[in-house]
Amino acid sequence: AWRELPLIENGKLAADWKHVGFGQLVVDGDAVRTECDERGLGLAVWTTEKLGNCQIRVVFRTKDARSNAGVIVRLDDGVLDWIGKDSPAVSRDREGRLPPEMIARMQAASEKEQGVWYAVHHGYEVQICDTGDAMHRTGAVYSLAAAVEAEKAQPGAWRTMIITLDGNLVKVELDGKLLTTFDPASKDVPPRKIWYEPKREAQRPEAGYIGL
Repeated sequence: AWRELPLIENGKLAADWKHVGFGQLVVDGDAVRTECDERGLGLAVWTTEKLGNCQIRVVFRTKDARSNAGVIVRLDDGVLDWIGKDSPAVSRDREGRLPPEMIARMQAASEKEQGVWYAVHHGYEVQICDTGDAMHRTGAVYSLAAAVEAEKAQPGAWRTMIITLDGNLVKVELDGKLLTTFDPASKDVPPRKIWYEPKREAQRPEAGYIGL
């Protein structure tokens, strides 16, 4: 049977969700939405328990096809050390772009696994973004396992993603269609290509925290 991981309590984000990095989740009616921050990435971690073999059902909708979010699974205990702490902040120019020195600062934070970058390198992100390629689009385990192409979302439509954790396996369904099966022990796992993709070396636990 399904059970709820409460997101909202008394009109606010439930206390069991703890924030790492920048931005925040804010209550919007009977749902929550991401509120971005140009200084860097952010993540809300469900800290009450670790989840092992189970299915995680996420009901979501995106503002548009370029919206970029995700669900991170199999996070180890180290993520708790970053609750309430920021990674090095960046700033953008008038056009909203990151200058080279800011990209370098973010890359350094990634390599040092600071703030949300710890979660990037010590968990698996199930991607939500309809404009990425097969390794980086909705349903993919970001840069690790490709997703078959899903039907494009209708504007304002709610979608249902089910993430199955089964031993080391991660399976992703969207609106009843299987998009991805990821086995970290497979010889087909591609190498890391760029600094913002997750490092492969860290052993993700079979029972870990989840984050949004």
